[in-house]
Amino acid sequence: MEPLPPPDRVLTVPNALSVLRLALIPAFVYVLLFAHANGWAVAILMFSGASDWADGKIARLLDQSSRLGVLLDPAVDRLYMVSVPIVLAFGGIVPWWFVIVLLARDGLLAATLPSLRSRGLSALPVTYLGKAATFALMAGFPLVLLGTWDALWSRVVWACGWAFLLWGMYLYLWAFVLYAVQVTLVVRRMPRLARPARQAVAQERGDHGRG
Repeated sequence: MEPLPPPDRVLTVPNALSVLRLALIPAFVYVLLFAHANGWAVAILMFSGASDWADGKIARLLDQSSRLGVLLDPAVDRLYMVSVPIVLAFGGIVPWWFVIVLLARDGLLAATLPSLRSRGLSALPVTYLGKAATFALMAGFPLVLLGTWDALWSRVVWACGWAFLLWGMYLYLWAFVLYAVQVTLVVRRMPRLARPARQAVAQERGDHGRG
């Protein structure tokens, strides 16, 4: 028996947290680059990381998973993983080479999507390695930002933050290598769907979403 798709509902606590995290992205840009309020910027990053962990737990504990949440939560995560390092680079907190490596990895990841969709797949499942990489990066960003204060404790925190960022980058790249291997196996073993078949798969998914 195929697993039932998540309910098509909107008003849930996890969805509210995802929307709040989305709204905090422009707030983070303003407080760091224009208001130069690094303390508020750190608070936003810490809240975003905590709420990202909490919304998944809440969805499982309270049975509040939803079709919108399945799409919204990873989309907001991806926006954070793109916007936060760019903003930190503009603020002189992290070097641009670090940002370019992250964006290049995401660009290569996006380039595999047409091959998957031509075989009836929207994406491959997220791995624990990829989740660990995201956690390490999201933990490292606020720590590196805390490292901008002129104090001994700040320099210690800065070093810890960069340890998280470098480890997260390694895991991020390694997760992509494993993902690329999986995509290669899919491309070799699964034939391309004809256009009418692709439309039928898309229609079936739409029907499940409305059911």
